[in-house]
Amino acid sequence: MRSKFKDEHPFEKRKAEAERIRQKYPDRIPVICEKADKTDIPTIDKKKYLVPSDLTVGQFVYVIRKRIKLAPEKAIFIFVDEVLPPTAALMSSIYEEHKDEDGFLYVSYSGENTFGGDMFGEDALGEIALGAR
Repeated sequence: MRSKFKDEHPFEKRKAEAERIRQKYPDRIPVICEKADKTDIPTIDKKKYLVPSDLTVGQFVYVIRKRIKLAPEKAIFIFVDEVLPPTAALMSSIYEEHKDEDGFLYVSYSGENTFGGDMFGEDALGEIALGAR
């Protein structure tokens, strides 16, 4: 998915902003969160987030659900590099693995599992097993 944020802001400006944020808030992660194309889920009110490094992906999803006022029975999926990250993963580890060259972590969300497959695969017990990406 092409980021609208990247289209609207030149690389140098994004990189400088991410560096400034990381210097000022070393325990936080700069995240750009955008709605995926072709989904009927509500649009989020803001794109930029400063996420605590120890926040899990599941906790971040909860924040997104609240911001878009999504009903509890509605599904939401978040994607990093078009892959579902494990719910229990720390945002800091996702950031280290997937941050963009500009220093931001780009996350998209959708009401459907549009890209299929998760990052590591979960067995029937819900334990995360390392697998092919």
